[in-house]
Amino acid sequence: MRPGDTVVLRSVFRGKIRWATPHRVVDHTGSRIAMFVGVGTVGVRPSNYRVKPYAEALLEEWEPLVVPWHTHHVLRLTPFDRGHSLDLYFRESWELAFWYVNLQEPLRATPLGFDTFDQQLDIVVAPDGEWRWKDEEEFEDLVDAGILTAAERDAVRAEGERVLAERPWPTGFEDWRPDASWSLPELPPGWYVV
Repeated sequence: MRPGDTVVLRSVFRGKIRWATPHRVVDHTGSRIAMFVGVGTVGVRPSNYRVKPYAEALLEEWEPLVVPWHTHHVLRLTPFDRGHSLDLYFRESWELAFWYVNLQEPLRATPLGFDTFDQQLDIVVAPDGEWRWKDEEEFEDLVDAGILTAAERDAVRAEGERVLAERPWPTGFEDWRPDASWSLPELPPGWYVV
């Protein structure tokens, strides 16, 4: 994978795609990938996204909705052997809004990019370094609904605590900007095949 290539990042639950978003490759090393999604990029998310609690929404049927990415440009720095992505959220003016630790299953390579499963618990870090957990209650609901075991829940939280102990921000990418020649990437044919 080279800078500018399109890859599709998908969250897959029990063999069904929850969301799929095309990204541009920024950097690809043996240990991590950096991917960019800009405002206006069109992807797919479930019809019940943020309509119902996360655990409930996962367990019911949903239809894919085609939607544009909005509000923030996002640069994702995702290690291949860890259960998180460290994302930089930029306002449309390119001012850093916050860092975001998305706790997720480790990436699995696919012919089109990468699959993961978003485990709902996140950490939001302000530009001044102050941080907070996000979606803790909905994360606990995953255990109550049988989606995660208690041991899996503990492992996800432990991953978040490891990232907090490491404090990998600033990342060195805070002044990064996309290549001006890049157009918005599109979902390729077959994006829905698991």
